[in-house]
This record gives sequence, C-alpha cells and structure tokens, in this order.
Amino acid sequence: MTISDVARQVGLRPSAIRYYEQIGVLPRPQRVSRQRRYDDAALYRLATLQRARQIGFTLDEIRKLFFGFRNGTPPSKRWKELSQQKLVELEQLVHSIKVIQLALQNQGNCGCASLEECGKGLLRKQCGKVALRSLPTSSRLRRKRI
Repeated sequence: MTISDVARQVGLRPSAIRYYEQIGVLPRPQRVSRQRRYDDAALYRLATLQRARQIGFTLDEIRKLFFGFRNGTPPSKRWKELSQQKLVELEQLVHSIKVIQLALQNQGNCGCASLEECGKGLLRKQCGKVALRSLPTSSRLRRKRI
C-alpha cells in the first residue's frame, strides 16, 4: 500500500505517518521505486496508535505501549498498566478542574472597590475563598497534536 492508501484507511495525513516513522513509533517501510510501501502490520500499528491518541495517551506513552514492555507481554497487560497510570493522572486533573471551578464561582464576590484593593486582599488571603495551587506541568493540557 502507498502512504496515501494507508493515510486514507486510518484517517491520518501522510505527513503524520512520516512523523511517526521519524520518531520511531512506526517502522520505516520498504521502498519500491523510491515510494514507501506499507504492509498490513503498519496499518494495524497505526490503528492502535490512533486509538491510543483518541483516548488521551501522549506519544511518549504510546512509545511505551509499543516498546516499554518485555517481549511477549500481552497487549491486554500493556493497555491495563498504561490505563491505570492514565486514570490516576485524570483523577488529579479532575481535582484541579474542580478547584478552578470553585474559584471561578467565587470570583467577584469580594466587594472590593478597585483591582488594587482586590490584589491587596488576595496577597493577604482576605479575598477568594478557594486557594489555587499551581498545576503541575504534567497536568496541563499541553499536548502535541498530529
């Protein structure tokens, strides 16, 4: 199959497929007349990769899915272990979102006459009933999208 055929079947752009090859998540295909030719195994790997991306796994986590286990580790065990880690991360993210929601709901209830007065109250912890913690970098929704 050509890169266009594969891209059409899995719903990716050819540039994304080339990127996955470049970072080593997808093995480089054979070439026929200087064109990439993919087999069914590449198609299946891309389908798995797409599913992992759809449910929130990062490229590093996907790399671990493919290469971070001993040979012979069944897919179910790989998915289960990575899913448990992702669920913990999501629980932390949900908690952080709830804290921010509470802060937003309470914002504006201070009765301050100016923003400077607001800032003064915030510094003295007299304004805002919910203390916001800075979110850890891993919890932020910054992810490279392909």
